[in-house]
Amino acid sequence: MTLCEGRRNELKNQLRKSRTDKSISGVCGGIAEFFDISSLGVRLIFLILPANVLIYIILANTMRDSPPSL
Repeated sequence: MTLCEGRRNELKNQLRKSRTDKSISGVCGGIAEFFDISSLGVRLIFLILPANVLIYIILANTMRDSPPSL
């Protein structure tokens, strides 16, 4: 494994907002990438949760953005 691959794996294991799979701010896409599941499923779960807007706002403000990719 090269240094670049190791860094990529390290970034993959962190919960961050998605740059590519985003509807509003990338929170659901980032959660889906972290758990390797469908972002549609995560969005549906957010619709069902009570206090979903509050949870989303908190996550949108506390989750880091994904680093820019080449």
